[in-house]
Amino acid sequence: MSTSPTISFIGAGNMASAIIGGMLASGFDAGRIWASAPEDSHLQALRKQFNISVTTDNRYCAQQGDIIILAVKPQIMATVCRDIAPVVQNTRPLMVSIAAGLEAGTLDEWLGGGLPLIRVMPNTPSLVGKGAAGLYANDDVSDAQKETVASIFSSIGSALWVDDEASLHAVTALSGSGPAYFFLMLEALESAAAKAGMPAETARELAIQTMAGAAEMAARSEHDPAQLKRNVMSPGGTTEQAINTFESGGLRELVDQALQAAYRRSEEMARELAGKD
Repeated sequence: MSTSPTISFIGAGNMASAIIGGMLASGFDAGRIWASAPEDSHLQALRKQFNISVTTDNRYCAQQGDIIILAVKPQIMATVCRDIAPVVQNTRPLMVSIAAGLEAGTLDEWLGGGLPLIRVMPNTPSLVGKGAAGLYANDDVSDAQKETVASIFSSIGSALWVDDEASLHAVTALSGSGPAYFFLMLEALESAAAKAGMPAETARELAIQTMAGAAEMAARSEHDPAQLKRNVMSPGGTTEQAINTFESGGLRELVDQALQAAYRRSEEMARELAGKD
């Protein structure tokens, strides 16, 4: 990174740890990272692992940051934001939330109003450096601030901007919840292969590698998924039979229904967390 703002993490769970690890791997200065959490023993483990600064005082941690990443559970976000509001209203940092469902306007209200704020919807593969994050910035965020935050989340995967906040509901339904969809497919493939006589461990290893290989091919290829699918199929062959079975069984419609259900629940959660329901 060309500039080195100080980054303060309010909350130091698995996702915060993954982000910190990615930042350090990309060359960010550990001396400019702070983290706060209630448990000092956990913080000391982070300090030892990453050589960052830690504190159990959220206000003190917030005071250090040019960028503050809110990494606490949505259910306690209101309490945390209201606690640090006097500090951030004085220092005017860039606020970044990785909490699902909490809208920018709600967060800004809890923080006292008028702050630059970015919402990020990361997903669990961020924990292994293969994340997919959707990002939305309010009107007070500068281009330079957007670039810095994008570089932070690019260090643990891909980071893509959306133009309107409502699109984060779709991000939640696709990439936020999406890992579980693929785990379900993995579970189903393993079970089906076991019924065909394959040992469970062998089935799992083959299924995981097949899934990873297909994803890598899709990422590298200039072709769309439909063409990649056709490339695997031979007329009258085994793949064609399997794909025809998926299609006649309504797989596409089921995927669409599942995604829409997740989208609607994301909208409902936003209202519930804001206290509007």
